[in-house]
Amino acid sequence: MYGIVNKAIQDLITEGYGYEKWEAIRKRSELEVEFFLLNEAYDDAITYKLAIVSSEELNLSTDEILKSLGEWWVLRTSTQHFGSMMKAGGKNLREFLINLPNFHNRISLMYPKLAPPEFKISHLEAECLHLHYFSGRQGLKEFVRGLIQGLSKSFNEPVSITLLQTREEGSDHETFKICWQ
Repeated sequence: MYGIVNKAIQDLITEGYGYEKWEAIRKRSELEVEFFLLNEAYDDAITYKLAIVSSEELNLSTDEILKSLGEWWVLRTSTQHFGSMMKAGGKNLREFLINLPNFHNRISLMYPKLAPPEFKISHLEAECLHLHYFSGRQGLKEFVRGLIQGLSKSFNEPVSITLLQTREEGSDHETFKICWQ
């Protein structure tokens, strides 16, 4: 993953729990780097290790960390680094989710080594839709849930999110049912 993801974890921890807590997590994760270059690709193992050690240090589940990171990513990181693209994604949450497959195509131009997930929409109804998440990376479904929650807050449109299927249960991808409340 790119350094921007690891930097988002660092910022989430530092702002929410303090610099000392981040340093404890960084040291326990045995990170060789003092800071992350945003547009540099890093081994995925670093990101996973940061999430696991953060959950242990903060006495939270890894899923809670990933969900918080997803929200943080939308409300802070994406807004700060991809503001114009975020605004161009749609005038409401529904439009943004429908346009989400195109979003990663634009991001890939900025990050040529990016291995982005793929999103597809189905069961498009007036109040609900199904968001299909395909990725070569395992264990990030709660990050995606956090992204959806962050987008919900960003657009000020409360939603319910139901996980319909997972790779852990034999599917080849995750499917979320998102309904406007």
